[in-house]
Amino acid sequence: MSQPPGQQPPQGGFGAPYDPQTGTGAGTGSSGSGAYPQPAGPYDAPGRPGPYGQPPQPSGPYGQPPAQPQPGYGYPPQPGPYGQQPPQPPTQPGYGYPPQGHGHPQPGPGQLPVHQMPTQQYGAPPPAGPQGGGGWFRGRAAKAVGVAVAVALVAGAGIWFAVGGDGDDDKPVAGPTHSASPTVSPSPTGSKATGEPVISPEDEARTINAGVKSGEAKVLWLQKGGVDLPANGEDVYGPWFAGDTVAKAMFYTVSGYSVSDGTLQWSVRLPTRMCSAPSLPTDDGKIVLAIRHDTSEGAECNTLQMIDLRTGKAGWRKTFVRKGIWDGLSDLAMSVNGGTVTVGRTSRSEGFRVSDGKRLFGEQSGACQPFGFASGPVAIAATSCHTADDDYKDQQVQRIDPATGKVLWTYKLKKDWEIAQFYSVSPLVVSLKQPDKWGILVLNDDGSYRTQLSGGPGDYAPKCDDELMALSKNLDNCMGVAADANTFYMATRTGTERDNKIVAFDLTTGKYRWSAKSPDGQTATPLRVENGKLLMYVSPVLKKGGGIASLPSTGGTPQMVLRHPASGADMELGFAGPRVAYVGGRTLLMQTRLSGISGDEEVDARSMVVFGN
Repeated sequence: MSQPPGQQPPQGGFGAPYDPQTGTGAGTGSSGSGAYPQPAGPYDAPGRPGPYGQPPQPSGPYGQPPAQPQPGYGYPPQPGPYGQQPPQPPTQPGYGYPPQGHGHPQPGPGQLPVHQMPTQQYGAPPPAGPQGGGGWFRGRAAKAVGVAVAVALVAGAGIWFAVGGDGDDDKPVAGPTHSASPTVSPSPTGSKATGEPVISPEDEARTINAGVKSGEAKVLWLQKGGVDLPANGEDVYGPWFAGDTVAKAMFYTVSGYSVSDGTLQWSVRLPTRMCSAPSLPTDDGKIVLAIRHDTSEGAECNTLQMIDLRTGKAGWRKTFVRKGIWDGLSDLAMSVNGGTVTVGRTSRSEGFRVSDGKRLFGEQSGACQPFGFASGPVAIAATSCHTADDDYKDQQVQRIDPATGKVLWTYKLKKDWEIAQFYSVSPLVVSLKQPDKWGILVLNDDGSYRTQLSGGPGDYAPKCDDELMALSKNLDNCMGVAADANTFYMATRTGTERDNKIVAFDLTTGKYRWSAKSPDGQTATPLRVENGKLLMYVSPVLKKGGGIASLPSTGGTPQMVLRHPASGADMELGFAGPRVAYVGGRTLLMQTRLSGISGDEEVDARSMVVFGN
């Protein structure tokens, strides 16, 4: 992905962060009134000529002319945000997938990158196919939603970091393939695309496992796409876990497999194509999918379908109304918060009870409307305010009661800044962006300002749906980032040997703590923190499998927890931009999108693989 210009921020003092506004009902706090200025930014140096009092730097990384930032989704092929050859897998909240952002600019050398949880991958984003309701519009490249935040160019990191402001001061602040039950014949068959013999998933897994060495995991199961898709391909939604079942959804079908051996447990055929889905199911294993209104080309994405992932039973189905141009041209940002599924669009969000489909809340009163939420135990929303020029600008972070839609608190951002992603909900870590700037804001549970991140080696590279080649617009689907109560972890880009660094920041002070080098010649991507240790996906290289590694919260040398077989390195490398989940001692890799260049290549493409002992 292209990188933003390494320009110097405007020189001057720090902006003042806001206290949260306490909502007394739906829509409160939308006007920005009632905010209370805080002391000057975290470094309290308003009189300095620049962040840390440094002189202006030449534009562009390393004094080169600034590179032109690329538009939102639909970039030409890029090597991946880490500068690696293959992108790295993302993880989702609860299963190693932290909240993520999309459409954010990528930092240049020595810069802090924009956004969640770890992921990596190859290849260019697939051509954008027809989007329900004009999905191209809300890909945030064309979205006219502004964020308000003060930002800082961090010395040594060359990145903009954002914090709250009063909306008037533009000065910067320093500061988740299977093989057990064959879906195709176990003997070689002819590919319709090439005419060449095709090896079944079972035979491929058997061949790989025959070469497993001591200390290496096996391929427990492998699955191919198995579906003839339209020319532009389709997103693969999931993986979602419910007991011993892992589910995925693609095109017209939702399927559940045994996590341990890949046996197909159930499959549901939908009446129309899927167009969006939350990153997480409910705690009792239910998911609500967005599907198109009918099977016609360009049909609107306006219908919800509930599926019980434990039984494979389809539940209620409901159509919601999309009003006006802003709503009609929006892709959906979906989330699950407790027993509520939210459906966010540029001009409004609606909440529905997952158990029976009852509508719980809709458009808020006033000019400010949430356009997306992050899945998790509490409902954290990204909100935009409709301005006089018929645009959506002036953004806010809000906590909303998912059962009623009532605003509990509001944190107003500084003018012309957007919420790119929620990297974490607890603690609350927010990725903010402008076309060529990026920052990370940390808030307390009550919505008050906590800190902003700064420092470290720079060249950070979180990856969200855009980098994972998915068309999803959810706000919580990032990889390459993770957090515990006191520490935030991010990965850097790969170096010349394809290794990289894991960097830790103090969430109280915002300052850089330490960095640790990934295993030699392999890229490490943060997934989540468990039992006081950071779990990471280590990507494969030629003749060396990937795996799961851990790192103490104090840093040090990564230790392998599960090493994938070297005999399967080529197969693992073939997963372009997978989501990664590490659950129950097993690693699951899932493609985020399947498509073929010619014929039925996507039918034979590897879709999911699970490694374990």
